[in-house]
Amino acid sequence: MGEEGVKFDKWGYQVNTFSDQCISAINEFYDQVLNYGRNMSIILEAPIHDKNCVLGNTLAARFSSISHPSQALSFLQSAKSHYDEATDYEKAVFDAISCLMSEDKDEDDALELHIKLLKDFPRDLASLKRAQVLCFYMGQPSPFLDLVQQLLPQNEREPYIHGMLAFPLLELGRMKDAECAARKALEINNQDVWAQHCLCHVLQYECRFAEAVQFMEECSPSWSSCSSFMYTHNWWHVALCYLEGHSPVTKVLDLYDHRIMTEPDNPDASGPEVYLNALGLLLRVYIRGEMTLFEDRLKYLAELVTNKGVWYMEWQLDLLIIWALASTDKLPAAKELLEGLKCRVSNMKDKKQKKMQRGLYLAEALFEYGRGNDEHALQLMGSKNFDACDYKAIGASDEQLDVFNEMWYSLLLNTGQAAKVIELIEKRLKSREGVPFLWRLLEKAYSMMGREEAIRAADKANHLESVYFQ
Repeated sequence: MGEEGVKFDKWGYQVNTFSDQCISAINEFYDQVLNYGRNMSIILEAPIHDKNCVLGNTLAARFSSISHPSQALSFLQSAKSHYDEATDYEKAVFDAISCLMSEDKDEDDALELHIKLLKDFPRDLASLKRAQVLCFYMGQPSPFLDLVQQLLPQNEREPYIHGMLAFPLLELGRMKDAECAARKALEINNQDVWAQHCLCHVLQYECRFAEAVQFMEECSPSWSSCSSFMYTHNWWHVALCYLEGHSPVTKVLDLYDHRIMTEPDNPDASGPEVYLNALGLLLRVYIRGEMTLFEDRLKYLAELVTNKGVWYMEWQLDLLIIWALASTDKLPAAKELLEGLKCRVSNMKDKKQKKMQRGLYLAEALFEYGRGNDEHALQLMGSKNFDACDYKAIGASDEQLDVFNEMWYSLLLNTGQAAKVIELIEKRLKSREGVPFLWRLLEKAYSMMGREEAIRAADKANHLESVYFQ
């Protein structure tokens, strides 16, 4: 397999190692990353089989960086100490990942290094996936779309690349193109869970709720080997389709109890991401006034997220935790997390600090909303203009962010600004006419103003509520 001491990974790129087991662990890690597998920790075996392998140590460092930062630093230092012995490919991966992991990292620099890496080594889809995640947390789908399109000619029939293409397309509102890319990905590999998830995004956005649920439930057997995040996130999408399509709320409750909140008890569970999906669902239920069956669940979940070990890992999760704590009268904990976020932002570089300031305003709004201070929450969000898509930097998709639009509409109604809600909802219905909840909000706003159109809005809502799930 190549020269003595040099082997080839699954992309066909050279890696300086004597160990077949090391290469095997690296290749398995690639597969786990691309399909959101539950066994990403396999990469920790690479340095065991070859403690001097730069690529094995570098990838192990990145994997460990969130949950075991001191271990990650050790892996990275080991990789650095053998840098001169590494192949050009290994050096490129090390440069990109070490920039991404540096304490004072510049995300733009990290992205540029990933772009350079992929220009030189275009078959490395694991690094492409890492670039996708980086762009996601930067709130910038456009650079990633450009990147993945550049790599398509060399990877046209490769699994996973079309699923990666689908996501920035849907984030940029190109739903037909996104659906085409997702379906092409599934033609190559029908168990590509990311492509399944992207297709669900499209169906959900287009209000094809029953179709989305049928598709996802048929796919669900392939999720058993997924990471905690991907497993619960796909079920979150199913639950949201039931909720938006006005299925009985007991169906949503069943998915919450048996598909989402069972994951923390799973011995193979990884990370706090399950709480992200659970809290995101509960906030939707709360805004719709359907919390009666969920109140005990929210109190239990709020108790779990008082654990500071899950704080400061994901901005979106922190914001949802603040709402959960505030709405269950755990105000000291909610204030502590909020103040902690403010402190972290104050220590950022000016460019990043300015970018995350909106996230802080939203965090403060969620704190006030949770404690029932609607006037102040609306003031923080802005009573004239708010668009959740401007908040991508908290690390959330358009679908995840949309709950904050719904929260804003609710706050406007609660503070008597019906005319503004009518203006907003009528505009929104041009793209999402099939959402019953939007028609209910419109009905309420018309009624508050004594307008006869309330009857038409109610009739439309009644019709939609009756057709999706028989």
